[in-house]
Amino acid sequence: MTEDATQTRTTTPPTATAAATRPDTDTAPAATVTVNGAPRRIDAGLTLDALVATVTAAPRGVAAAVNEDVVPRGSWPTTTLGDGDRVEILTAVQGG
Repeated sequence: MTEDATQTRTTTPPTATAAATRPDTDTAPAATVTVNGAPRRIDAGLTLDALVATVTAAPRGVAAAVNEDVVPRGSWPTTTLGDGDRVEILTAVQGG
């Protein structure tokens, strides 16, 4: 008797949304940072631009500092945040 070599097994991967919202501490290391004075859990290795996007949708007039050092906007995508970092995100407001 021979086995059918053409038999394959398929699985359906979880959707990106389900994976992003599911707390899975075994596979996704996390860090705690302070954002504008409040502690926040983030994925380890999150970049500053990704964090800023969760705080404000403003396309301009936003400044950010990590551990009291202002980070130029062009460096946000390469600035990786780590456990214990202190982040300040400021948005300019017009008016009087």
